[in-house]
Amino acid sequence: MRRGSVEYEQALDAMIGILRTRARQGAETVQYGRLSAELKRLGHRVPPHEGPVPHLLEDASVQESPDGSLPLLSALVVLKETGRPSAGFFRLARRAPYRRPGDDT
Repeated sequence: MRRGSVEYEQALDAMIGILRTRARQGAETVQYGRLSAELKRLGHRVPPHEGPVPHLLEDASVQESPDGSLPLLSALVVLKETGRPSAGFFRLARRAPYRRPGDDT
């Protein structure tokens, strides 16, 4: 799956739908494996810890909040081991236009 392909854009739309629903339901987090399973159920093969997942999460956040004024949807996706977002989320959160303070904690 390549960034910008029809397959990618369809998986991105599905991911945004899943994360929006969770956000509306009180910001219920989802582990990478569960998100991958939900995407698979919708017809999108997205392995939980490789391939396009980091790009999809980044693009979902950028699409939903291009100016950085809204919470990042990707914050809802957490690691099973820690129950927290991955380091990639924190890098995204610190960069423009989000500029959230802090470190990976």
